[in-house]
Amino acid sequence: MKTLPFLVAVLLSLVSNGQNDSITKLPEPSRVKGKNIMESFANRASVREFDTQELDLQEIADLLWAANGINRPAEGKRTAPTAMNTQDIDVYLVNSKGAFLYDAKAHALVLINSGDYRSAVAGSQQNFAKAPIFLVIVSDVARFQRGDESQKMTWAAMDAAIVSQNINLFCAGVGLKTRPRVWMETEKLKEILKLRETQRPMMNNPVSR
Repeated sequence: MKTLPFLVAVLLSLVSNGQNDSITKLPEPSRVKGKNIMESFANRASVREFDTQELDLQEIADLLWAANGINRPAEGKRTAPTAMNTQDIDVYLVNSKGAFLYDAKAHALVLINSGDYRSAVAGSQQNFAKAPIFLVIVSDVARFQRGDESQKMTWAAMDAAIVSQNINLFCAGVGLKTRPRVWMETEKLKEILKLRETQRPMMNNPVSR
């Protein structure tokens, strides 16, 4: 069942005031929606055209939880595995109103910067900039307690790809469109998302109906 339109209005009103401490609590994810896993594999595809219609808050909540949410609260473990359970991945949502961090523990969106930064995520492929949202997958390599820089980046790439595949299969299962991408204005996004030096933007997925 989709969230009523007024919830979308609540999200927009929260993010339009430009306050960086705005937090939007997301509805609990629906765990009974979508096709079975084999149908999702059959439907998985990377698209080039995206609808401009906004996703509602329930769709966003389900998408973020599927990407990298907490599915075992007692252990704090995620829907996506990471090397040595380091949980190095953070997911940021970028839409026409701002850039947000997905706080998996609170299952909430935290406003990082107001404004439309989708063109920075689209990078040189501006035809993707009209997608209503992007999920930007970031690895904090400082969370790895072992390995040299090369090994850490290998783990980071692996962990980011797993989260992206979660997004791909979720979208295929519920009738949304997406594609995994590595093109983006990385240095600009580091500023927009207020990333630390050890946080590396790895991939992104535009998503639409």
